[in-house]
Amino acid sequence: MRHRPSLPRTVWILGFVSLATDLGSELAHSLLPLYLVGTLGASPLLLGWIEGLAEATALSLKVFAGTLSDALGKRKPLIVCGYGLSTLAKPLFPLASTVALVAGARVLDRVGKGIRGAPRDALLADATKEAQRGAAYGLRQALDTIGAVLGPLLALLLMLALGGDARAALWVACIPGLFAVALLVFALREPSERRARAAKGPFAPTRENLRVLRRTIGPVVLLGALLHFARSTEAFLLLRAGELGASGTLAPLFLVEMSLVYALAAYPAGVLFDRGAKRGALLASLVALAAAHLCHALADELLLFALGVALYGLHLGLSQGVLAAWIAQLAPLPLRGTAFGVFHLVGAGALLASGASFGWAWQSLSPSAAFGLGALAALLALPLAHRIPSIR
Repeated sequence: MRHRPSLPRTVWILGFVSLATDLGSELAHSLLPLYLVGTLGASPLLLGWIEGLAEATALSLKVFAGTLSDALGKRKPLIVCGYGLSTLAKPLFPLASTVALVAGARVLDRVGKGIRGAPRDALLADATKEAQRGAAYGLRQALDTIGAVLGPLLALLLMLALGGDARAALWVACIPGLFAVALLVFALREPSERRARAAKGPFAPTRENLRVLRRTIGPVVLLGALLHFARSTEAFLLLRAGELGASGTLAPLFLVEMSLVYALAAYPAGVLFDRGAKRGALLASLVALAAAHLCHALADELLLFALGVALYGLHLGLSQGVLAAWIAQLAPLPLRGTAFGVFHLVGAGALLASGASFGWAWQSLSPSAAFGLGALAALLALPLAHRIPSIR
């Protein structure tokens, strides 16, 4: 059996930074949807717009940050800035008392995510060899998702301990981010100077660069956009759980379930990617997504809903790290940060459209119709994914 080289220190540092940051973020986000709708009176349609705008803002900024990291030949300053902004935004959640203020804090938190995302993903590629990139992205995603498991679980424990006081629980979400920023500042190192120089490129994408990116990463970018559009957000999963009888205190347990399956699937999916099973993992992820949405559409009790949540986590585990590793494999080295930025920018438009259409279908038709349309979108993506030449 061929020996698999150990993953570099940079991968582990970025993984634990992701774990700590996601712990705080998911602690907050697992409490916000029911607070917005149940306490502050936001409609499901408004919630869909808030969620879509927040995530789309994050994804849109990645193209700027990724291109800037290419131009500078340095990723760390932007990574520290992004994680630092998200940490600074966390206290706004417990301080906010209106829908507008909560929405503003949510968007600011995602601005930090947008700044750090593409440079971090590019740095992972800079620091690893091609034969281990699937494992590297899978490991970072798995550690990130462990934070997503611990966040809602901690939210549940805090709500029980604090008698349902969401504001007090939201203050705790500020702490993990401080650890993450300190770890970045004092422990993270850029790759060798040779590799940093090789990563330099133009500040703005030229027409020629865009043509190169369209030729190299275009099919994977298209598939990623289809996946973004077909998904529901976690906010709608929490609302559906509430409709089926889960209390506001217990609903975050479903996010724990989803994230646990996600974490368990992400690293093996990355290893399979390194061994050449690209198309199989992504086709399986689409089937899992369609099945998850069908479970949520048909559920009239929490057992079937829980099965759908597990399938949704499996879909994420089979797709997220694999798509990132694929972009790293296909993108030219001087345009690596820009490539991740373009990938996330196109996903931003799809995510914003998804949040708005899901919220409209929920409010105008029914929750079952919204999830049914999501299942249909995932099934329609299957033949398109199968026909993309670069994933054969």
